[in-house]
Amino acid sequence: MSRFSVILIFLLLSTGAAVAAETPKLEVKNKSSFAMEGDSRNPFWPIGWKPAVRSGSDDHVDPRIPASAFLLSSIAMQDEQHFAIINGQIMQEGQEFGLQMSGQTYRLKVKSIEDGKVILAQRDQEIVVVLRRK
Repeated sequence: MSRFSVILIFLLLSTGAAVAAETPKLEVKNKSSFAMEGDSRNPFWPIGWKPAVRSGSDDHVDPRIPASAFLLSSIAMQDEQHFAIINGQIMQEGQEFGLQMSGQTYRLKVKSIEDGKVILAQRDQEIVVVLRRK
C-alpha cells in the first residue's frame, strides 16, 4: 500500500509540472492607469471630508515683523552662555520660538545675543531688538 501511494504522489507531481510547463505566459493588453485633474476630489479622502480652505500661500504674505513687536527687558552674559528675556520668556542663542501677530504665527530664531541688543532671524529677515533702558 505504501508503494502504491508513493507512485501515486510521484505521478501527480510529474503531471502537475508538465501542465505548468505547457501553460502560456500571460500577456497584458491594456494596463490600467490613474490620472487626477487638479480640481477634482481625491478618491482616498473620507466621504464628506473637505480640506481646509487656505487664504493664500505664505510667500504672498509680507512677513516683515517690526522690532517694536518685541520687548527685550534683560540680557545676561557669562563666558560662552548668553541669555535674554524677550517678551517675558528666557531665551538663549540658537533657540527657536513662535510669535503670534495679526492672527498668524511666525517662527523666529535667536541668532545672537550681544551687549545691549539681540538679533533675531525670521526667514531672510534679521530683526535687531535693542535693550530698553529706563
